Amino acid sequence: MESIVDVVVLVAISVFGAALARRLGFVAPLVLLVAGLALSYVPGFPEAHLEPELVLIGILPPLLYVAALETSVPAFRRALRPILLLAVGLVLVTAFAVGTAVHLLLPDVPYAACVALGAVVAPPDAVSATAIARRVGLPRRVVTILEGESLLNDATALVLVRISVGALAGAAVGFWPIAGEVALKAGGGVLIGFVAAFLAAKLHRKIEDPLLDDAVSLLTPFVVVIIAEEVHSSSVVAVVIAGLYLGHRRPYLLSATSRLQMDAIWRMISFLLEGVVFLMVGLQLRSIGESIETPVGTTIQVSVTVVLVVILTRFVWMYPATYLARLLPRVRNRVERTPISVPTVISWAGMRGVVTLAAAQTLPLPGEDGVPEYPRDLFIFVAFVVIVVTLLLQGTTLPWLARVLDVREDTTTEDALAEAGVQHQASRAALEALEKNADGAPASVVERLRALVDSRSNNAWERLGDQQRETPSAAYGRLRREMISAERHVFKVARNEGRIPEEVLTRAQRDLDLEESQLLRSDD
Repeated sequence: MESIVDVVVLVAISVFGAALARRLGFVAPLVLLVAGLALSYVPGFPEAHLEPELVLIGILPPLLYVAALETSVPAFRRALRPILLLAVGLVLVTAFAVGTAVHLLLPDVPYAACVALGAVVAPPDAVSATAIARRVGLPRRVVTILEGESLLNDATALVLVRISVGALAGAAVGFWPIAGEVALKAGGGVLIGFVAAFLAAKLHRKIEDPLLDDAVSLLTPFVVVIIAEEVHSSSVVAVVIAGLYLGHRRPYLLSATSRLQMDAIWRMISFLLEGVVFLMVGLQLRSIGESIETPVGTTIQVSVTVVLVVILTRFVWMYPATYLARLLPRVRNRVERTPISVPTVISWAGMRGVVTLAAAQTLPLPGEDGVPEYPRDLFIFVAFVVIVVTLLLQGTTLPWLARVLDVREDTTTEDALAEAGVQHQASRAALEALEKNADGAPASVVERLRALVDSRSNNAWERLGDQQRETPSAAYGRLRREMISAERHVFKVARNEGRIPEEVLTRAQRDLDLEESQLLRSDD
């Protein structure tokens, strides 16, 4: 897809598909996947092809980076054990389980090629899983585990793909060489990520222009990836480390305006990238299927086997990983016993996505650099089938399963109580700062600021009251929005009549928009 028109069409379809998904109550990747598959059969519709380098360097880094920015580092640290068990242990087990199963079906295919396929389909993509998790209201720890898994499992899978491809080409492979390569790539990624994040933080502290802040933030994941790739380290680990570091320190690095603008920009970028990627997965499925030279029966047999192994291995791994660790007193005393419904839901939240798409297309061509013959087209098709089936099967049924097993957590009251308590402390600190710096200020200004602090503190406590009755803060917000609408209309009429220039309207509009956005935040 080389023309600008084709790109615009893809983006437009992605936006429409996402809007339709919200209207129907589905997760956007599911709708876009089906839409792409349907459009691939429309005569004359442009063919789609994603280069692996574009996905690995142009699409995956910003998606991982923004996910890391939004991840709670304290929560991530508390859930590190289950995250590593899934992101490292489960990926390796799944890769070798799939590789063994495929090698039994296709004994003439080198085992290393089969393991490479296993590594391709091993890492789940949490874009859709966490979206569903939040919509259903899964416990916060479950969401953290799914997010953390998706941040780290990509690195494990991509390193294993490269090792398997090297073994396929005849490179000497053993336990210690593999362990050394993994440690070197991961360690280099951690180092590059920390150094890049430290330098980016220095820049953010010195920058006062929000536009420059946004530009630095947009450049960071791409610079990190390019440097990591140049020194043959794990670019995925580097991006994740940089995102976690900067996300944890954003309140101290950026101004309020920079944070608001940056959040809006990254949300838009993630929305468009995710939409286009899943749309293109659907678009490519038909052409990939038509290029397979393997008999239909064998293709179906291998595809079904891989899908079943991928799904079942996650269940087989989750239960021992959840409960055997409790045999250790340190774990048993620190973590409450987990109901069996929780690992069941996590096991079912194993949808594949962007990483599997990119990794599949990095599989080398037979005959390239000493690579022996193997059914590359079949393997790529199987990887796409895993993406489609897991998204459609698990993605559509995960909300139902969570409701049936009652794996939900309503933290509204708990969050409101915590916010109210901290807001009370913040209000006292604000009043102390006001008293300390109020010398010489007009008394009316000081009283107005005191009233503002009291209003914010009362608003936090009101969230704990009866949700069916309109609170004073809600009434204030409703009436103030009506007033803002009237003010905005007067400014627009004055501009239209030539009594004020466009610049005056823009400034007034911006002030009113900022106030209205704050009112909307208070109503949430």
